[in-house]
Amino acid sequence: MQLDKDKALVVFSGGQDSTTCLYWALEQFREVHTITFTYGQKHSLEVDMARSLAAKAGTDFNLMDVSLIGRLGENALTDTSIEMDAEKPADSFPNTFVPGRNMFFLGIAAVWAREHGIMNIVTGVSQTDYSGYPDCRDSFIRSLNVTLNLAMDEQFVIHTPLMWLDKAQTWALADSLGVMDIIRKETLTCYNGIPGDGCGHCPACRLRKAGLEKYLAERHADAR
Repeated sequence: MQLDKDKALVVFSGGQDSTTCLYWALEQFREVHTITFTYGQKHSLEVDMARSLAAKAGTDFNLMDVSLIGRLGENALTDTSIEMDAEKPADSFPNTFVPGRNMFFLGIAAVWAREHGIMNIVTGVSQTDYSGYPDCRDSFIRSLNVTLNLAMDEQFVIHTPLMWLDKAQTWALADSLGVMDIIRKETLTCYNGIPGDGCGHCPACRLRKAGLEKYLAERHADAR
């Protein structure tokens, strides 16, 4: 099947970044689909919220079970016995890093996209605020894009709208897309599974909150 350059598939978790990317994709492409993964993460609410957000955006919702990922190694997002790192260790990855997660997600997304004639794959990874996860870096995404094209003899394009944006700029993008309230109230970014503004204490919540406060301060200053 020939890939359609006007179709996109969004790797979608229902969090701040992927939801912003979903609405970005809706502005860029004629037809947009979502793919969500369950990989043994602690909070099933994440999947429920992704399903609800996809429906609100008028896109389909495709759920893939890749629980094997969560069983391959030890990490705080899939193992309830591991206490989450409050800060990134100086000499290692944070223990919320799930090894290979984005590699698996994007590989499966590319296969699904190929079977549905979709050229464009959208993911919300960011090197600016990547929390020490190596599979969020631009060099990895570019390398994987080439590998996927070679593996399937296709011409996929992996889009990373947030790659060079910090969290304040990500909030600004959501605001420009007219979905800031949706992003703030109806997404789940918190590692402790609390929707919206979250627990306020985990690394994901602190990053999100600091970005929001910075963006709101800048917007207020610009409005004066």
